[in-house]
Amino acid sequence: MKRWIVILLLVGSLKSFGAYVLIPMDESQSNHLKAYGIAYWMLTKEVNVDWLLNYRGGSFMVKYLQQFENECVIRNVSYEVISDAQANQVLNEIASPSSNMDVMKLEKHPRIAVYSPKSKQPWDDAVTLVLSYAEIPYDVIFDDEIMYNELAKYDWLHLHHEDFTGQYGRFYRNYRHFPWYQQQQREYEASARKHGYSKVSHLKLGIVQRIKSYVGSGGFLFAMCSATDTYDIALSAEGVDICESMFDGDPADPSAQRKLDYRKTFAFENFELVASPFEYEFSNIDNQPGARGLKEGQDDYFALFQFSAKWDPIPTMLTQNHSQIIKGFMGQTTGFKKELIKGDVLVMGETRSISEAKYIHGIFGKGFWTFYGGHDPEDYQHFVSEEPTDLNLHPNSPGYRLILNNILFPAAKKKKQKT
Repeated sequence: MKRWIVILLLVGSLKSFGAYVLIPMDESQSNHLKAYGIAYWMLTKEVNVDWLLNYRGGSFMVKYLQQFENECVIRNVSYEVISDAQANQVLNEIASPSSNMDVMKLEKHPRIAVYSPKSKQPWDDAVTLVLSYAEIPYDVIFDDEIMYNELAKYDWLHLHHEDFTGQYGRFYRNYRHFPWYQQQQREYEASARKHGYSKVSHLKLGIVQRIKSYVGSGGFLFAMCSATDTYDIALSAEGVDICESMFDGDPADPSAQRKLDYRKTFAFENFELVASPFEYEFSNIDNQPGARGLKEGQDDYFALFQFSAKWDPIPTMLTQNHSQIIKGFMGQTTGFKKELIKGDVLVMGETRSISEAKYIHGIFGKGFWTFYGGHDPEDYQHFVSEEPTDLNLHPNSPGYRLILNNILFPAAKKKKQKT
Protein backbone atom coordinates (compact mmCIF):
# COMPACT_ATOMS: atom_id res chain seq x y z
CA MET A 1 0.00 0.00 0.00
CA LYS A 2 2.80 2.42 0.89
CA ARG A 3 4.43 1.70 -2.46
CA TRP A 4 1.29 2.75 -4.37
CA ILE A 5 0.98 5.90 -2.29
CA VAL A 6 4.55 6.83 -3.21
CA ILE A 7 3.83 6.19 -6.92
CA LEU A 8 0.70 8.34 -6.80
CA LEU A 9 2.61 11.11 -5.08
CA LEU A 10 5.30 10.95 -7.77
CA VAL A 11 2.70 11.12 -10.52
CA GLY A 12 1.06 14.09 -8.81
CA SER A 13 4.44 15.74 -8.44
CA LEU A 14 5.16 15.21 -12.16
CA LYS A 15 1.90 16.90 -13.11
CA SER A 16 2.44 19.79 -10.73
CA PHE A 17 6.04 20.58 -11.58
CA GLY A 18 7.21 20.86 -15.17
CA ALA A 19 4.59 18.74 -16.94
CA TYR A 20 2.79 19.48 -20.19
CA VAL A 21 -0.46 18.43 -21.84
CA LEU A 22 0.12 17.25 -25.40
CA ILE A 23 -2.98 16.96 -27.61
CA PRO A 24 -1.96 14.80 -30.59
CA MET A 25 -3.65 15.53 -33.92
CA ASP A 26 -2.59 12.44 -35.85
CA GLU A 27 -4.64 9.25 -36.27
CA SER A 28 -4.45 8.61 -32.52
CA GLN A 29 -6.79 11.53 -31.78
CA SER A 30 -10.30 10.39 -30.83
CA ASN A 31 -11.95 13.73 -31.70
CA HIS A 32 -10.01 16.12 -33.90
CA LEU A 33 -12.79 18.70 -34.09
CA LYS A 34 -13.31 19.07 -30.36
CA ALA A 35 -9.52 19.27 -29.91
CA TYR A 36 -9.64 22.66 -31.65
CA GLY A 37 -12.34 23.69 -29.20
CA ILE A 38 -10.07 22.69 -26.32
CA ALA A 39 -7.24 24.82 -27.76
CA TYR A 40 -9.62 27.77 -28.15
CA TRP A 41 -10.98 27.28 -24.61
CA MET A 42 -7.42 27.27 -23.22
CA LEU A 43 -6.79 30.61 -24.93
CA THR A 44 -9.85 32.06 -23.20
CA LYS A 45 -8.09 31.25 -19.91
CA GLU A 46 -5.28 33.61 -20.97
CA VAL A 47 -2.85 30.74 -21.38
CA ASN A 48 -0.55 30.48 -24.41
CA VAL A 49 -0.82 27.29 -26.47
CA ASP A 50 1.94 25.93 -28.72
CA TRP A 51 0.69 24.75 -32.11
CA LEU A 52 3.24 22.17 -33.27
CA LEU A 53 3.07 22.47 -37.05
CA ASN A 54 3.51 19.15 -38.86
CA TYR A 55 4.24 17.35 -35.59
CA ARG A 56 1.83 14.44 -35.35
CA GLY A 57 -0.75 16.13 -37.56
CA GLY A 58 -0.43 19.61 -36.06
CA SER A 59 -0.61 18.86 -32.33
CA PHE A 60 -1.16 21.29 -29.46
CA MET A 61 0.96 21.55 -26.32
CA VAL A 62 0.41 23.57 -23.16
CA LYS A 63 1.76 23.73 -19.61
CA TYR A 64 -0.05 21.25 -17.42
CA LEU A 65 -3.01 22.37 -15.35
CA GLN A 66 -5.47 19.95 -13.82
CA GLN A 67 -8.43 21.80 -15.35
CA PHE A 68 -6.93 21.26 -18.85
CA GLU A 69 -6.69 17.52 -18.30
CA ASN A 70 -10.22 17.47 -16.89
CA GLU A 71 -11.60 19.32 -19.91
CA CYS A 72 -9.96 16.87 -22.32
CA VAL A 73 -11.61 14.01 -20.44
CA ILE A 74 -15.01 15.74 -20.43
CA ARG A 75 -14.89 16.43 -24.17
CA ASN A 76 -13.44 13.02 -25.06
CA VAL A 77 -10.30 14.54 -26.57
CA SER A 78 -7.19 12.36 -26.59
CA TYR A 79 -4.23 13.78 -24.70
CA GLU A 80 -0.91 12.81 -23.14
CA VAL A 81 0.74 14.18 -20.01
CA ILE A 82 4.47 14.51 -20.70
CA SER A 83 7.39 15.72 -18.60
CA ASP A 84 9.33 18.91 -19.08
CA ALA A 85 12.22 16.85 -20.48
CA GLN A 86 9.91 15.16 -22.99
CA ALA A 87 8.46 18.51 -24.04
CA ASN A 88 11.97 19.88 -24.64
CA GLN A 89 12.77 16.79 -26.66
CA VAL A 90 9.73 17.45 -28.85
CA LEU A 91 10.73 21.11 -29.32
CA ASN A 92 14.31 20.15 -30.18
CA GLU A 93 13.04 17.69 -32.77
CA ILE A 94 10.87 20.39 -34.29
CA ALA A 95 13.70 22.94 -34.26
CA SER A 96 16.07 20.67 -36.20
CA PRO A 97 16.94 22.23 -39.58
CA SER A 98 16.28 18.89 -41.20
CA SER A 99 12.65 18.74 -40.01
CA ASN A 100 9.71 20.28 -41.82
CA MET A 101 8.14 21.39 -38.55
CA ASP A 102 7.80 24.58 -36.52
CA VAL A 103 6.10 26.02 -33.45
CA MET A 104 3.44 28.71 -33.56
CA LYS A 105 2.42 30.30 -30.29
CA LEU A 106 -1.33 30.87 -29.95
CA GLU A 107 -1.72 33.89 -27.70
CA LYS A 108 -5.26 35.25 -27.75
CA HIS A 109 -8.59 33.74 -28.66
CA PRO A 110 -9.99 35.37 -31.82
CA ARG A 111 -13.39 37.05 -31.74
CA ILE A 112 -15.53 35.32 -34.37
CA ALA A 113 -18.42 36.60 -36.48
CA VAL A 114 -20.59 34.71 -38.94
CA TYR A 115 -22.41 36.72 -41.62
CA SER A 116 -25.89 35.23 -41.87
CA PRO A 117 -29.53 36.41 -41.92
CA LYS A 118 -31.14 36.41 -38.49
CA SER A 119 -34.15 34.46 -39.83
CA LYS A 120 -33.80 30.71 -40.38
CA GLN A 121 -32.25 29.60 -43.68
CA PRO A 122 -33.43 26.49 -45.56
CA TRP A 123 -29.89 25.05 -45.46
CA ASP A 124 -27.20 24.51 -42.88
CA ASP A 125 -23.77 26.15 -42.67
CA ALA A 126 -20.71 23.94 -42.22
CA VAL A 127 -18.84 26.59 -40.23
CA THR A 128 -21.59 27.23 -37.68
CA LEU A 129 -22.09 23.46 -37.40
CA VAL A 130 -18.45 22.83 -36.58
CA LEU A 131 -18.11 25.87 -34.32
CA SER A 132 -21.08 24.68 -32.28
CA TYR A 133 -19.80 21.10 -32.20
CA ALA A 134 -16.30 22.20 -31.14
CA GLU A 135 -17.87 24.54 -28.53
CA ILE A 136 -16.23 27.64 -29.99
CA PRO A 137 -18.36 30.79 -29.42
CA TYR A 138 -19.34 33.11 -32.27
CA ASP A 139 -21.70 36.00 -33.03
CA VAL A 140 -24.16 36.05 -35.92
CA ILE A 141 -24.05 39.37 -37.72
CA PHE A 142 -25.70 40.64 -40.90
CA ASP A 143 -26.23 43.81 -42.89
CA ASP A 144 -27.04 46.07 -39.95
CA GLU A 145 -23.88 45.27 -38.01
CA ILE A 146 -21.66 45.73 -41.06
CA MET A 147 -23.34 48.93 -42.17
CA TYR A 148 -23.04 50.27 -38.61
CA ASN A 149 -19.28 49.56 -38.73
CA GLU A 150 -19.30 46.85 -36.06
CA LEU A 151 -16.91 44.57 -37.98
CA ALA A 152 -13.93 46.10 -36.20
CA LYS A 153 -14.98 44.25 -33.03
CA TYR A 154 -14.07 40.92 -34.64
CA ASP A 155 -10.83 39.22 -35.65
CA TRP A 156 -12.37 36.63 -37.97
CA LEU A 157 -15.35 36.80 -40.31
CA HIS A 158 -17.07 33.91 -42.06
CA LEU A 159 -19.24 34.06 -45.18
CA HIS A 160 -21.06 30.97 -46.44
CA HIS A 161 -24.07 30.33 -48.67
CA GLU A 162 -24.52 34.00 -49.54
CA ASP A 163 -25.18 35.75 -52.85
CA PHE A 164 -23.50 39.15 -52.88
CA THR A 165 -24.70 39.93 -56.41
CA GLY A 166 -28.29 40.60 -55.31
CA GLN A 167 -29.79 37.70 -57.29
CA TYR A 168 -31.16 35.75 -54.29
CA GLY A 169 -28.89 32.80 -54.86
CA ARG A 170 -30.14 32.16 -58.39
CA PHE A 171 -32.97 30.13 -56.85
CA TYR A 172 -35.64 31.91 -58.91
CA ARG A 173 -36.47 29.10 -61.34
CA ASN A 174 -37.06 26.36 -58.75
CA TYR A 175 -37.99 28.17 -55.56
CA ARG A 176 -39.60 31.53 -56.35
CA HIS A 177 -43.02 30.27 -55.13
CA PHE A 178 -41.63 28.92 -51.84
CA PRO A 179 -42.42 30.92 -48.69
CA TRP A 180 -38.78 31.02 -47.55
CA TYR A 181 -37.68 32.54 -50.88
CA GLN A 182 -40.41 35.20 -50.82
CA GLN A 183 -39.70 36.01 -47.17
CA GLN A 184 -35.97 36.36 -47.85
CA GLN A 185 -36.66 38.71 -50.77
CA ARG A 186 -38.91 40.89 -48.60
CA GLU A 187 -36.34 41.01 -45.81
CA TYR A 188 -33.47 41.88 -48.15
CA GLU A 189 -35.45 44.61 -49.90
CA ALA A 190 -36.46 46.08 -46.53
CA SER A 191 -32.83 46.04 -45.40
CA ALA A 192 -31.75 47.83 -48.59
CA ARG A 193 -34.34 50.57 -48.06
CA LYS A 194 -33.39 50.87 -44.39
CA HIS A 195 -29.81 51.67 -45.36
CA GLY A 196 -30.72 54.06 -48.16
CA TYR A 197 -30.33 51.80 -51.21
CA SER A 198 -32.86 51.38 -54.00
CA LYS A 199 -31.70 47.84 -54.83
CA VAL A 200 -30.49 44.82 -52.88
CA SER A 201 -27.51 44.54 -55.23
CA HIS A 202 -26.42 48.05 -54.22
CA LEU A 203 -26.63 47.16 -50.52
CA LYS A 204 -24.63 43.97 -51.08
CA LEU A 205 -21.97 45.94 -52.94
CA GLY A 206 -21.72 48.23 -49.92
CA ILE A 207 -21.35 45.13 -47.73
CA VAL A 208 -18.52 43.57 -49.76
CA GLN A 209 -16.70 46.88 -49.93
CA ARG A 210 -16.85 47.23 -46.15
CA ILE A 211 -15.61 43.66 -45.77
CA LYS A 212 -12.78 44.46 -48.16
CA SER A 213 -11.81 47.43 -45.98
CA TYR A 214 -12.01 45.18 -42.91
CA VAL A 215 -9.54 42.75 -44.47
CA GLY A 216 -7.28 45.54 -45.65
CA SER A 217 -7.11 46.83 -42.09
CA GLY A 218 -5.95 43.48 -40.73
CA GLY A 219 -9.05 41.29 -40.55
CA PHE A 220 -9.30 37.60 -41.42
CA LEU A 221 -11.94 36.51 -43.94
CA PHE A 222 -13.02 32.92 -44.54
CA ALA A 223 -15.63 32.11 -47.19
CA MET A 224 -17.21 28.92 -48.51
CA CYS A 225 -19.65 27.89 -51.23
CA SER A 226 -21.31 30.73 -53.18
CA ALA A 227 -19.91 33.43 -50.87
CA THR A 228 -16.55 32.94 -52.61
CA ASP A 229 -17.27 33.71 -56.26
CA THR A 230 -20.23 36.06 -55.68
CA TYR A 231 -18.02 38.17 -53.41
CA ASP A 232 -15.53 38.77 -56.22
CA ILE A 233 -18.24 39.14 -58.87
CA ALA A 234 -19.89 41.88 -56.80
CA LEU A 235 -16.58 43.72 -56.40
CA SER A 236 -15.86 43.52 -60.12
CA ALA A 237 -19.37 44.72 -61.06
CA GLU A 238 -19.31 47.97 -59.09
CA GLY A 239 -21.48 50.47 -60.99
CA VAL A 240 -22.70 47.77 -63.43
CA ASP A 241 -26.21 46.27 -63.40
CA ILE A 242 -25.82 42.49 -63.70
CA CYS A 243 -29.30 41.64 -62.29
CA GLU A 244 -32.29 40.85 -64.47
CA SER A 245 -35.73 42.37 -63.81
CA MET A 246 -37.07 39.58 -61.55
CA PHE A 247 -34.33 40.50 -59.07
CA ASP A 248 -34.29 44.29 -59.14
CA GLY A 249 -37.14 45.51 -61.36
CA ASP A 250 -35.17 46.43 -64.50
CA PRO A 251 -33.08 44.59 -67.11
CA ALA A 252 -29.39 43.86 -66.71
CA ASP A 253 -26.90 45.96 -68.65
CA PRO A 254 -26.35 44.12 -71.97
CA SER A 255 -22.72 45.28 -71.91
CA ALA A 256 -22.12 44.16 -68.33
CA GLN A 257 -19.48 41.56 -69.20
CA ARG A 258 -17.03 43.95 -70.79
CA LYS A 259 -17.51 46.49 -67.98
CA LEU A 260 -16.28 44.17 -65.21
CA ASP A 261 -13.17 45.40 -63.42
CA TYR A 262 -11.08 42.42 -62.31
CA ARG A 263 -8.56 44.69 -60.59
CA LYS A 264 -11.01 45.06 -57.69
CA THR A 265 -11.31 41.34 -56.88
CA PHE A 266 -9.45 39.22 -54.34
CA ALA A 267 -9.07 35.89 -56.13
CA PHE A 268 -10.48 35.69 -59.66
CA GLU A 269 -9.98 37.37 -63.02
CA ASN A 270 -11.08 37.03 -66.65
CA PHE A 271 -14.24 35.16 -65.67
CA GLU A 272 -17.46 35.33 -67.66
CA LEU A 273 -20.88 35.92 -66.16
CA VAL A 274 -23.72 33.44 -66.68
CA ALA A 275 -26.34 35.75 -68.19
CA SER A 276 -29.45 33.58 -67.87
CA PRO A 277 -31.26 34.17 -64.53
CA PHE A 278 -32.69 30.64 -64.80
CA GLU A 279 -29.31 28.93 -64.42
CA TYR A 280 -27.97 27.92 -61.03
CA GLU A 281 -24.53 29.44 -61.68
CA PHE A 282 -23.26 33.00 -61.44
CA SER A 283 -20.19 32.70 -63.67
CA ASN A 284 -17.75 30.21 -65.17
CA ILE A 285 -15.48 30.37 -62.10
CA ASP A 286 -17.18 27.28 -60.70
CA ASN A 287 -16.85 23.81 -62.18
CA GLN A 288 -20.41 22.57 -62.70
CA PRO A 289 -21.16 18.95 -61.69
CA GLY A 290 -21.54 17.68 -65.24
CA ALA A 291 -18.34 19.34 -66.37
CA ARG A 292 -16.39 17.91 -63.43
CA GLY A 293 -17.14 14.34 -64.45
CA LEU A 294 -16.24 12.92 -61.03
CA LYS A 295 -18.14 10.52 -58.77
CA GLU A 296 -18.50 10.43 -55.01
CA GLY A 297 -16.32 7.81 -53.35
CA GLN A 298 -14.57 6.90 -56.59
CA ASP A 299 -12.41 9.70 -57.99
CA ASP A 300 -13.69 12.90 -56.35
CA TYR A 301 -10.84 13.73 -53.97
CA PHE A 302 -8.64 16.76 -53.52
CA ALA A 303 -5.07 16.89 -52.27
CA LEU A 304 -3.47 19.36 -49.88
CA PHE A 305 -0.11 20.84 -50.82
CA GLN A 306 2.87 20.46 -48.52
CA PHE A 307 4.55 23.71 -47.46
CA SER A 308 7.73 24.52 -45.60
CA ALA A 309 6.78 25.03 -41.97
CA LYS A 310 9.81 27.16 -41.22
CA TRP A 311 9.58 29.36 -44.33
CA ASP A 312 5.86 29.28 -45.16
CA PRO A 313 4.13 29.09 -41.76
CA ILE A 314 0.81 30.59 -42.87
CA PRO A 315 -0.15 28.00 -45.51
CA THR A 316 1.37 25.32 -43.27
CA MET A 317 -1.04 26.33 -40.48
CA LEU A 318 -4.00 26.39 -42.84
CA THR A 319 -3.29 22.88 -44.16
CA GLN A 320 -2.62 21.04 -40.87
CA ASN A 321 -4.29 17.64 -41.07
CA HIS A 322 -3.99 13.94 -40.39
CA SER A 323 -4.78 13.25 -44.06
CA GLN A 324 -3.42 14.95 -47.17
CA ILE A 325 -6.07 13.43 -49.44
CA ILE A 326 -9.61 14.60 -48.67
CA LYS A 327 -12.86 13.44 -50.19
CA GLY A 328 -14.53 16.03 -52.37
CA PHE A 329 -17.89 17.64 -51.70
CA MET A 330 -20.17 19.80 -53.77
CA GLY A 331 -21.93 23.13 -53.30
CA GLN A 332 -23.44 25.87 -55.37
CA THR A 333 -19.80 26.77 -55.86
CA THR A 334 -17.84 23.51 -55.69
CA GLY A 335 -14.37 24.43 -56.92
CA PHE A 336 -12.50 27.07 -58.86
CA LYS A 337 -11.08 26.85 -62.38
CA LYS A 338 -7.36 27.33 -61.93
CA GLU A 339 -6.97 29.38 -65.11
CA LEU A 340 -9.28 32.05 -63.64
CA ILE A 341 -7.31 32.46 -60.39
CA LYS A 342 -5.01 35.46 -60.07
CA GLY A 343 -1.28 34.82 -60.15
CA ASP A 344 -0.62 36.05 -56.61
CA VAL A 345 -3.20 33.70 -55.06
CA LEU A 346 -1.88 30.62 -53.27
CA VAL A 347 -3.55 27.30 -54.11
CA MET A 348 -3.43 25.08 -51.01
CA GLY A 349 -5.63 22.21 -52.20
CA GLU A 350 -6.64 21.01 -55.64
CA THR A 351 -8.55 18.30 -57.47
CA ARG A 352 -5.63 17.41 -59.70
CA SER A 353 -7.47 15.22 -62.20
CA ILE A 354 -9.49 18.20 -63.47
CA SER A 355 -7.14 21.09 -62.57
CA GLU A 356 -9.61 22.47 -60.05
CA ALA A 357 -8.57 24.54 -57.03
CA LYS A 358 -10.55 23.68 -53.90
CA TYR A 359 -8.79 25.69 -51.18
CA ILE A 360 -7.06 29.02 -51.85
CA HIS A 361 -5.56 31.83 -49.82
CA GLY A 362 -4.37 35.39 -50.30
CA ILE A 363 -3.24 38.60 -48.67
CA PHE A 364 -4.93 41.97 -48.99
CA GLY A 365 -3.44 44.97 -47.24
CA LYS A 366 -2.74 43.99 -43.64
CA GLY A 367 -5.21 41.11 -43.64
CA PHE A 368 -5.80 37.65 -45.08
CA TRP A 369 -8.58 35.78 -46.83
CA THR A 370 -9.25 32.09 -47.53
CA PHE A 371 -11.78 30.62 -49.97
CA TYR A 372 -12.91 26.98 -49.63
CA GLY A 373 -15.09 25.49 -52.37
CA GLY A 374 -18.14 23.38 -51.54
CA HIS A 375 -20.92 23.49 -48.97
CA ASP A 376 -20.41 20.72 -46.38
CA PRO A 377 -17.29 18.50 -46.16
CA GLU A 378 -19.33 15.52 -44.91
CA ASP A 379 -22.40 15.87 -47.13
CA TYR A 380 -21.41 15.27 -50.74
CA GLN A 381 -24.38 17.00 -52.37
CA HIS A 382 -26.47 18.98 -49.90
CA PHE A 383 -29.97 19.94 -51.00
CA VAL A 384 -32.24 22.76 -49.85
CA SER A 385 -34.14 21.89 -46.64
CA GLU A 386 -32.09 18.74 -46.00
CA GLU A 387 -31.26 17.89 -42.41
CA PRO A 388 -27.93 19.28 -41.18
CA THR A 389 -24.91 17.01 -40.81
CA ASP A 390 -24.52 15.33 -37.41
CA LEU A 391 -20.87 15.90 -36.56
CA ASN A 392 -21.06 13.33 -33.79
CA LEU A 393 -20.73 10.91 -36.69
CA HIS A 394 -17.66 12.69 -38.10
CA PRO A 395 -15.41 13.73 -35.18
CA ASN A 396 -12.26 13.13 -37.23
CA SER A 397 -13.32 14.82 -40.47
CA PRO A 398 -10.23 16.11 -42.35
CA GLY A 399 -12.46 18.34 -44.49
CA TYR A 400 -13.86 20.09 -41.43
CA ARG A 401 -10.39 20.40 -39.92
CA LEU A 402 -9.46 22.89 -42.65
CA ILE A 403 -12.20 25.21 -41.41
CA LEU A 404 -10.91 25.05 -37.85
CA ASN A 405 -7.33 25.73 -38.92
CA ASN A 406 -8.61 29.09 -40.12
CA ILE A 407 -10.32 29.73 -36.78
CA LEU A 408 -7.00 29.54 -34.90
CA PHE A 409 -4.94 31.36 -37.53
CA PRO A 410 -5.58 34.87 -36.11
CA ALA A 411 -4.26 33.75 -32.71
CA ALA A 412 -0.87 32.64 -34.02
CA LYS A 413 2.54 34.19 -33.56
CA LYS A 414 5.80 32.45 -34.44
CA LYS A 415 7.57 31.23 -31.33
CA LYS A 416 11.27 32.00 -30.92
CA GLN A 417 13.26 28.86 -30.35
CA LYS A 418 15.85 28.61 -27.56
CA THR A 419 19.46 28.83 -28.65
